[in-house]
Amino acid sequence: MSDSENQLRDGFLALFEQHERAIRSYVRALVPSVSDASEVSQQVSVVLWQKFAAFDATRDFRKWAFGVARYQVLSFLRDKGRDRHLFDIDLVNKLADEAEESSPRHDAQREALEACLQKLPELQRALVLTAYAKGVRIDELAAIRGQTPMSLYKTLQRIRQSLLECVGRTIVRETHT
Repeated sequence: MSDSENQLRDGFLALFEQHERAIRSYVRALVPSVSDASEVSQQVSVVLWQKFAAFDATRDFRKWAFGVARYQVLSFLRDKGRDRHLFDIDLVNKLADEAEESSPRHDAQREALEACLQKLPELQRALVLTAYAKGVRIDELAAIRGQTPMSLYKTLQRIRQSLLECVGRTIVRETHT
């Protein structure tokens, strides 16, 4: 591989890694099924790589990637057009516009939440990460902790409320700086 090909690949990977979560969230907002959204997201990744050599580096990568994702979603929906459970094209375009507008806000909220999680005492942070891990059942976790499910729910509710307040304060502080 030549130096220019390596630079192209490295440039793409850096930008894609930075924006991958937002791109996947954008696609997920437009495609009703998680498995279909995953399939479309993979297609978007491939198309982004295939077209990256033509990408104008002075442009916003996320905006460009969202445009590619929108066309991939529309193509997917057109191909699956007979399925009555899919959104119509006008609705997809409206959702796409709204998802594009709200993406920076979601990023700020996600970053604030991650920072607020780090501020929690270790035991609370571990409890939240465990309780919301995939496949964890609250009744089983409560039994392991020697609590009733209701008392565990109340504990988690207090922690969530604390996180919500922290996220709110963090976002307000960041918008005023």
